[in-house]
Amino acid sequence: MKESIQYKVFRVFNVSLLILIVALTFYPFLNIVAQSFSSEAYINAGKVNIWPKGFNVGTYKIIVRDSMFWINYKNTVVYTVVGTAIQMVMTTMFAYALSKKRLLGREFFTMFAVFTMFFGGGLIPNYVLVKSLGFGNTMWAIVVPGAISVFNMLIMKTFFQNIPEELEEAAIMDGSSTYGTLLKIVLPLSLPVIATMILFYSVGNWNSWFPAFIYLNDKELFPVQIYLRNLIKGAEGSLSSGATSADNLTQISANIKAVTMVLTVLPILCVYPYVQKYFVSGVMLGSVKG
Repeated sequence: MKESIQYKVFRVFNVSLLILIVALTFYPFLNIVAQSFSSEAYINAGKVNIWPKGFNVGTYKIIVRDSMFWINYKNTVVYTVVGTAIQMVMTTMFAYALSKKRLLGREFFTMFAVFTMFFGGGLIPNYVLVKSLGFGNTMWAIVVPGAISVFNMLIMKTFFQNIPEELEEAAIMDGSSTYGTLLKIVLPLSLPVIATMILFYSVGNWNSWFPAFIYLNDKELFPVQIYLRNLIKGAEGSLSSGATSADNLTQISANIKAVTMVLTVLPILCVYPYVQKYFVSGVMLGSVKG
């Protein structure tokens, strides 16, 4: 079929607009990467755009040579993996149960979960609860309190409701148990929403630093975000107090924030392409109906 002139004009306009949006979105990230490899003179002068000026890897060398950085980096990986696993198990089981109309008290449990989205105990009661459970200064203070996100649970619940009940009924007639039906029938059909939830939870766990800041005292238990935060504060504080180790300290203070952003976002950028194809379909399929 021959394309009309109007359609060709629309395609050109559409492609041009999308390229512009991508460029505007991508520019800040390129600028951050460029700053992380630039010298402090060019950064302070505002001459760094999307290409490094006065190429410098001094801040990267200082960070990666510090053994505590790798200890804290390992902690972040552990917290992310363990936390995401706990969250996926708890969210999936809760969402699957609430998706069944035959569940007694289904509406009550749903409203109870939604209630917690708008009302919480606050920081001090949460701190007291975590301490009373014996989770203080342990990994469990990081991975347990956020075991279920109600927003993510509602998305999964809606997705499970869209799966034909006949499939589960056929499995039950073949002798499958409730857990067998969930593991062998429901979850394989739910890969889009599962991949989306894994992405949501893993990104949240990877970027999380405030719970560790509140509940952890041992530096060897800190996630890498706390390490980098302390490094930024230390560099800024040393400069403001007039400390004199001029060259290294000035260079670190100039691009430490850019280096921090690159080091923290890099793992997520590596993982995202593998789950991106499930991302849109998972969210959309999980929000078709309430």
